[in-house]
Amino acid sequence: MQVKVVKKTENELTIEVEGEGHTLFNLLESVLLEDEKVEFASYKMPHPLISNTVVTIRTTKGKTPEEAVKDACEKILQRGKELNAAFTDALQQKTKE
Repeated sequence: MQVKVVKKTENELTIEVEGEGHTLFNLLESVLLEDEKVEFASYKMPHPLISNTVVTIRTTKGKTPEEAVKDACEKILQRGKELNAAFTDALQQKTKE
């Protein structure tokens, strides 16, 4: 995965990511939008045959777009760990039956 910064201002960041698609960026967009300091978060895939995705994030004062992306990625990782733990517990309970 390669990331290229397309545009960067104090409260807006646009990046282009090579090699990822809707699965990752739909999740990232939805988690970013949960943050009250994120005014706008969106992604687009300019061409369906080229796997470059353009992501734009705009935040309010008090949080940079970079911080918002880092926080969202940490939330995604935490939720993945929670899902893994719940799945593992469910499998263990099923094998005890």
